[in-house]
Amino acid sequence: MKMKEIKKVTAIIGSARKKATFHAVQEFERNLKEFDKCIEFDYIFLYDTHLEFCKGCLACIGYGEKLCPLKDDRDMILNKLRQSDGVIFASPNFSFQVTAIFKNFLDRFSFVYHRPEFFGKTMTAIVTQGWRGGQEILKYLETMGENLGFTKSKGCVLTTLDPMTELQKKRLKIEIKKTASRFYEQLSGNNYPVPTLFRLMMFRIGRKYVQNIDQKFRDYHYYNEKGWFKSG
Repeated sequence: MKMKEIKKVTAIIGSARKKATFHAVQEFERNLKEFDKCIEFDYIFLYDTHLEFCKGCLACIGYGEKLCPLKDDRDMILNKLRQSDGVIFASPNFSFQVTAIFKNFLDRFSFVYHRPEFFGKTMTAIVTQGWRGGQEILKYLETMGENLGFTKSKGCVLTTLDPMTELQKKRLKIEIKKTASRFYEQLSGNNYPVPTLFRLMMFRIGRKYVQNIDQKFRDYHYYNEKGWFKSG
């Protein structure tokens, strides 16, 4: 009898407090494990990690991420993402954007936008807010996930302003359950969707640029290693 493959899911949480955003992800985890109790679920609380602010030196983009002058927990997070089958980006709405620590997390992984690698992995996003602006943040996080190579599963925006009525709490649980259901379906299925015409066009424009840069740059070698210069 063939053993069922265990799926690993990691939540990246950008909240300074373990309150609304954390509780939403916990509810997401509970729903996900109703579909499959064997799913391994892990949390990375960015405020508990040592992740220095990007210096904008471009060493990681130009010559490779190993040459980043900052020595902190970036590689630990990178390895967790590589080992995961699915990832949740979770952040509260701070001044109509993700939190500063979450933005820095994305900045520190900017080299992956140049050399996307998380193909075949599912991502979704959970945004909590008091009033408005969350839909724009959700779209931003989903776009960043796709730029990293993830396959997007539609996320959700949750209004968690206290005090919440029982009806509001019920609606929140329903929305999280829908999000978990979409995520599980994508996680369990084919995670290599056909790219849109726009993404295919952008890839070909980027590839043309990489083909013409100096071969000392890491992007050139990455594209060559992947065989992307010869692909359609």
